[in-house]
Amino acid sequence: MEKNGVYLGPRLRRLRKDLGLTQAAIASDIGISPSYIALMERNQRPVTAEVLIRLAQAYTIDLSALTEDKGSSLINRMKAAMKDPIFADIDVTPVDLADVLSNFPGFTEAMLRLYTAYKSEQFALADQQSAVGAAGLDAAADPVATVRAFLAARRNCFPQLDAAAETMAAEVNHFGGLQAFLRQRHGLTVRRLPQDIMMGSVRRLDRHRREVLLDDGLDLASQNFQLAQQLAYLEVDHEISKIVEAGGFTSDNELQLAHRALIGYFGAALLMPYAPFAKAAESRRYDVEALSRQFNTSFEQTAHRLTTLQKPGQECVPFFFIRVDSAGNVSKRLDSANFPFARHGGGCPLWNLHQVFTSPRTVVTQWLELPDGHKFFSIARTVNSGGGSYMSPRATRAVALVCEAHHAERMVYTERNTPPVYTPIGLSCRLCHRSACTARSEPPIGRTILADNYRRTVAPFGFSD
Repeated sequence: MEKNGVYLGPRLRRLRKDLGLTQAAIASDIGISPSYIALMERNQRPVTAEVLIRLAQAYTIDLSALTEDKGSSLINRMKAAMKDPIFADIDVTPVDLADVLSNFPGFTEAMLRLYTAYKSEQFALADQQSAVGAAGLDAAADPVATVRAFLAARRNCFPQLDAAAETMAAEVNHFGGLQAFLRQRHGLTVRRLPQDIMMGSVRRLDRHRREVLLDDGLDLASQNFQLAQQLAYLEVDHEISKIVEAGGFTSDNELQLAHRALIGYFGAALLMPYAPFAKAAESRRYDVEALSRQFNTSFEQTAHRLTTLQKPGQECVPFFFIRVDSAGNVSKRLDSANFPFARHGGGCPLWNLHQVFTSPRTVVTQWLELPDGHKFFSIARTVNSGGGSYMSPRATRAVALVCEAHHAERMVYTERNTPPVYTPIGLSCRLCHRSACTARSEPPIGRTILADNYRRTVAPFGFSD
């Protein structure tokens, strides 16, 4: 009976438990002894073709579901988990993992569940500490975090707004530009006024005089973006309000921030319509500076728009976008790349995002590797806002676009014949368990710091095993 059989012990046991049967019951149903069922479940006897056919007839099951090899998926998950630096001092070979999976599948599942729960708790602690430390608030009360989660859940892509913006972009071109469209469609003229007259505003709608007023210190890209946003309020405000209402927000601040984010989304989609922009992005191999000149937009506007190109069936490279100031404060974070920095982090000093302030307006690239082994590619550059005249307030920030490493070959910034050299970075020091990192600023959650009365490590902290 052992000829031409396969060993399916764990899957046979799981099938029996899913059916709510004892070994004796299943043995009776398919006409073999309970002891043989026990031997098969312990992988001490193979499951023959005859037994598989009897199981299929008795319980109307799909044999492919029973015989499908899910071991490779579990072993890969276990390998990924064991790459976590918290296990760095434990010698576990691939053979060990295969033995555990084969002989103790229940333990394997328990281990993966515990590891998943551990990572979730790490993120939750980081959320709580970040929110309490920075603002003295519970994380759940942070409207910015709530709106970020709303955008991330939709991969920062709203196809209905893209479709409306494409239609309107064609009309704007027909009329000869944004100002002509505003004048002929809404009876509004555009006036540029000095900053002292604008009194702190960069854009204002004067309904009495039928004018859109702009700060005359804005550059052309910023002027166009402000006019595009004004058109969003005039043309699609109702549609945007419906999308926001469906978001389930619980506070006025959340509603206002989400509404403003979608107004900006439509404004960018109007200046960079989905189909032509996506086509240009692919043909120019995601050269942000070249795209910004083609569409008369700023580097930041263009980089931001690249994170939104995830329309089903027309997806481009999924990007993560972050903007920080010279002190490391994050002012914008958008994700369609499954990059964990979208939820936490941005403060790792090993990421050259924080070093581009020394080389203004120069694109700097970097290959990144997270503690779990996931690899990414990053481009970063400084951007400016404000200014426009002498002594006008201005700000310099750094922005970065990040994609998974396997997408990098589609970008103009990589050399195809040069093997990448990865920089190990962490989400934040509190979540990174790389014990030898000399750039660490604080110990990770859950590690005990060693006293240094007898020994001082090169890294800022030594940790107990």
